[in-house]
Amino acid sequence: MRATPIRSPEHAADAAREGYLEEIRSSRLYLELAAIETEARIARMYRDLAGMAAQQAALWADRLRAAGRPIPPDAPPGLRARAALALARRIGIRPMRGVFAALKVRGLSVYSAPPAPGHPRVTRVDEIGRRHRTGGGNLRAAVFGVNDGLVSNASLIMGMAGAAAEPRMLLLAGVAGLLAGAFSMAAGEYVSVRSQREVFEYQIGLEREELEEYPQAEADELALIYETKGLERDEARRLAQTLIADPERALDALAREELGLNPDELGSPWGAASASFLAFGAGAVIPLLPFLLDEGPRAFAASVALAAAALFGVGATLSVFTGRSAFASGLRMLAIGATAGAATYGIGSIVGVGVG
Repeated sequence: MRATPIRSPEHAADAAREGYLEEIRSSRLYLELAAIETEARIARMYRDLAGMAAQQAALWADRLRAAGRPIPPDAPPGLRARAALALARRIGIRPMRGVFAALKVRGLSVYSAPPAPGHPRVTRVDEIGRRHRTGGGNLRAAVFGVNDGLVSNASLIMGMAGAAAEPRMLLLAGVAGLLAGAFSMAAGEYVSVRSQREVFEYQIGLEREELEEYPQAEADELALIYETKGLERDEARRLAQTLIADPERALDALAREELGLNPDELGSPWGAASASFLAFGAGAVIPLLPFLLDEGPRAFAASVALAAAALFGVGATLSVFTGRSAFASGLRMLAIGATAGAATYGIGSIVGVGVG
């Protein structure tokens, strides 16, 4: 239901053609999703959404006829939609929510919190669209970032030591590994969050245009989604009409319920990049510290001991999120790090001998 600014009769006809094609494709996509979906209540929602899209396509067709334009003979789904459907047939719709959100599929919020057996209906309005967050997401990401920096830089130093590099070279390699890894992680996180944010902003922008152009159609779709999530039909319609009356609340509800997006969690690309840089750097500096204070075998031994203690500590900390024994988690992380370090030390020794 994309609305295009109308500046002339020619633009109006082009907008009508674009709108017709989009709604026909949407209707076919919803029918395909209904055939894939195994849960009856959600499949029924997709079939109803397909009907709504077909009705909207009929309105666009009337505008095309009024403008003297022919009705396009066919509007098959695009390559991206066909690829997404092919994957969904194999693995289900739930794991493909992000892809279908980019395709402007409505009603994805019904997958955010699967109802218990018997599908107990929602009993309070504030339960609609609620996100079941586990908390501690930022802390968990920071712990993993520290672990990445620790394992990668400790392995780099071990590999250089295996190649019989001089203490000064170990220090330089460690600093280079810290900076290269931290900047790489920061750049990757920036691109990831920036791209995700642009997708979200684009989709929310389209919702804003559609809300201005077709408020009642948006209200009908919201009511259908609320009904699928457990509200009685009359209550769902009442709630949808109440939300549509307030444009800002309506836009927030449309983003959450139709697209499964949370406008409050778009994220900051620079914030994510900075956090990733600092977390990786904090881990990478640990095996490097002894070489800043000493050199030779003592520094290397201290680096190995410090890295081992840090690995155990990181593993124990991760048990907060996994529920496993802190001691077992610490030993597992230590074993993983030790394996990586031993492997790079051995490879470094072979390379060092070969080069020498």
